[in-house]
Amino acid sequence: MTTSAPAYIPAVNANAAGETAHAVVDLDAVRFAWSDTGPPVVDIDSLRIAPGERVFLRGPSGSGKSSLLSLLAGVVTPQQGSVTVLGQDLAALSGAGRDRFRADHIGFIFQMFNLIPYLSVVENVLLPCGFSARRRARAGGDAQQEAVRLLEHLDMGAPLLRRPVTELSVGQQQRVAAARALIGAPDLVIADEPTSSLDADLRAAFIGLMFRECEREKATLIFVSHDASLAGLFDRTVEFAQLNRASGAVRAAA
Repeated sequence: MTTSAPAYIPAVNANAAGETAHAVVDLDAVRFAWSDTGPPVVDIDSLRIAPGERVFLRGPSGSGKSSLLSLLAGVVTPQQGSVTVLGQDLAALSGAGRDRFRADHIGFIFQMFNLIPYLSVVENVLLPCGFSARRRARAGGDAQQEAVRLLEHLDMGAPLLRRPVTELSVGQQQRVAAARALIGAPDLVIADEPTSSLDADLRAAFIGLMFRECEREKATLIFVSHDASLAGLFDRTVEFAQLNRASGAVRAAA
């Protein structure tokens, strides 16, 4: 008789008794291809990211970065090796379990922001609280008030909060996307090329705001970009072309 993978069950704090914290991200001998017959697009021997780290993941377009993010989010699972996030082997969960784990623990800032055009600024920020009871609880007794606090800390003043997001500038939309990723104190924030459309001054200001909020919520940050000029702002830089042994093959096939 076969058994299906379990759904995700939220764990109690594994460090309540003072044990050493798990790595937030732990990849071990990971190989992934998008099809059974295709070449691997991710081939990583090892990657560990500690709690609270601010990691800059740098790599050119077409090097497999997006595939790695899909693995970290549990959208896909590797054919070989293990992807462990917050002590949870993602492949041990069912698809629905991975969806719930992602909603509970991971905040995403997408390159194109992926805001809902018919919702207001505040309504967009509140979306994760509708998908995750854990994040709704961690947002406090008044999630809307927490959304406003985040937006104000990201330099989004009161006159903007009820506007449709389609009326905002690119920089303002980016800050809304950041507030949405941060609400409910996710343990891991993943930012995928979030500053690619901003000039240098706005990039530096936005990253500073992100750092302050991640530090406040004790979140680990993985910031993905091809822009080497940003590397010095982070605790550590990971060169994806060196980390991912399949990078050359991915670019050749692109």
